[in-house]
Amino acid sequence: MDFEKLAETLVSLVGGAGNISNLTHCAARLRFTLKDESKADEEQIKKTKGVLGVARSGGQFQIIIGQRVPDAYKAIEKHLGGAIGETGEEGPKEKKKVSEVIFDFVASIFTPILPAIIGAGLIKSFLSLAVLLGMDAEGSTYLFINVLGDAPLYFLPLLLAVTCSKKLGTNTFLNVALAGALVHPNYTALLTDAFNIHFSSAFGIPVTLATYSSTVIPVILMSIALKYIDGFFDKVIPKIVKFFFKSVLTLLAVGMLTFIVLGPIGFVVGVGISTALNTLSTHVGWLVPVIIGGVFPLMVTTGMHYGIVPFMLQSIASVGYEQICCPGNLPSNIAQGAASLAVGFRTKKSELKQLALTSGVTALLGTTEPALFGVTLRYKKVLSCVMIGGAAGGLYAGITGVKCFSFCSPGLLALVAFIGPDGFTNIINACISMVIAFIVIFVLVWLYGYQDVAKQETEGKAEEVETAAEIPADHHGAEEKEEIVSIADGNIIPLSEVPDPTFAGEILGKGAAVQLESDEIYSPVDGTVASVFPTKHAIGLLSDDGVEVLIHVGIDTVQLEGRHYDVKVEAGQKVKKGDLLLVCDREAIEKEGYQTVTPIIISNTADFDEVQQIENGKVKKGTPVIRVK
Repeated sequence: MDFEKLAETLVSLVGGAGNISNLTHCAARLRFTLKDESKADEEQIKKTKGVLGVARSGGQFQIIIGQRVPDAYKAIEKHLGGAIGETGEEGPKEKKKVSEVIFDFVASIFTPILPAIIGAGLIKSFLSLAVLLGMDAEGSTYLFINVLGDAPLYFLPLLLAVTCSKKLGTNTFLNVALAGALVHPNYTALLTDAFNIHFSSAFGIPVTLATYSSTVIPVILMSIALKYIDGFFDKVIPKIVKFFFKSVLTLLAVGMLTFIVLGPIGFVVGVGISTALNTLSTHVGWLVPVIIGGVFPLMVTTGMHYGIVPFMLQSIASVGYEQICCPGNLPSNIAQGAASLAVGFRTKKSELKQLALTSGVTALLGTTEPALFGVTLRYKKVLSCVMIGGAAGGLYAGITGVKCFSFCSPGLLALVAFIGPDGFTNIINACISMVIAFIVIFVLVWLYGYQDVAKQETEGKAEEVETAAEIPADHHGAEEKEEIVSIADGNIIPLSEVPDPTFAGEILGKGAAVQLESDEIYSPVDGTVASVFPTKHAIGLLSDDGVEVLIHVGIDTVQLEGRHYDVKVEAGQKVKKGDLLLVCDREAIEKEGYQTVTPIIISNTADFDEVQQIENGKVKKGTPVIRVK
């Protein structure tokens, strides 16, 4: 997979770098926050090689990649040069629903910290297993490993302070300092036991003491208060003394507001909600896992599953386990894997078979997005089978009172999270719930759900035959051609002579290069400006005939950070052959030690039968230099 090419394509199709306000990723999907979602070409993104699907949820535009999403994320970061949200004009902002704003916020602050939370949770689970197998719980080895498992959850307010500051645009160090005060040893020494209310005073004002380690809501309320209070002081304090007094007043104001008001409120609300959910599980034990097992695929599709993460963490911190999500999520994930495997074994389409078998195994291990968006969502009967199987496994988990003792992405690799202090009964019941889900799903899809897949395959073949029959006999074998003209006056040379292995090796696509003899760069096609790089040295175009053209002015000129370039167009603008795109100062660029040879790359070379350089040597702008068939 060429992730650099994928990054360039995706950035262009979501509306260009200037349309991206924020970008994060989770286990299988890229999560874009876009200034204007209407600029994203969802259909073309779905057709892009390497993309499994697209979802719009919680104010985020999500592109499902699969297990190699970290590679795609790094390529996009490199492609953007750290300029997310810093270029381009603000598009028309959609008015988002309150629920969308909440889900977007929760997903943005929890996604980055999940690796630490999940890793720590599994360490604790493996320790429980080790103790059951005879490890000394009083020994130094246990002590040090247990500290590693405890730290991320204990210092959860500090982790959230970092992600909240990035989402809200506040000073990270102020946010972390305030969160640190909530778990400072001198403060915790005032508490006699955890998760009970105590009282003290500050400035004569009563202070309700509460344990804030491992909590979620207090630090979120504190971070929101910091945004507005710091912004207020920034406006009213004179510049001459702002450096000295703004941080002092902000720390005092937000800190005392948190200790006196926000912290206790957040603590009570968080514990109250998690206790209520666990009480529901205790008294109607079968209901919650059945509901979660049945609807979890829909929750993942809409991003709603992030809404219950805070309460899961709060429950684990307060009572040592959670029955809110994982007991139903486990059979649901296994159901996704079983459904995808069943489709893979039955389908005759090699591409679908490979995708279904691979994503099926991934789902069994705990990551379901590739199976969900790549296979099961495409077929209604298969999806309904997944929901039935997940609910069946959830029913058994609910009846037997399955608990999860650490935060995880439930699957075969995370089964240790279901090992409790009372032996192996809990994990045995969890495994039985998985087996029930797997068998029910596999049988249902094999006998019933696959009909949708077979029907699509048959319709696809019929459509191909019909299309071929409609083509006139004298048209068979005909070729459509498009000529790409020179972008400037200069010398045309083959890409193999460009002093850069990426271009010379045609890694980004075939084409040609121009040794510039003028400062003006003109459009080589009739089409649309797909993207203007933040550093102005490169422009992406999409011709009216679907040819993607990348113009890269100079070699390694990204390091100039936009100096010596004057772009005359913007993303989304229509252009004709010969329209001025940008003006560069060749003399200044070369004085800084950079070559001005300019590759013209056909980015989607693989979509065409032939991309051929048809001109060599000296040319004028507008001369045909590349032919695409």
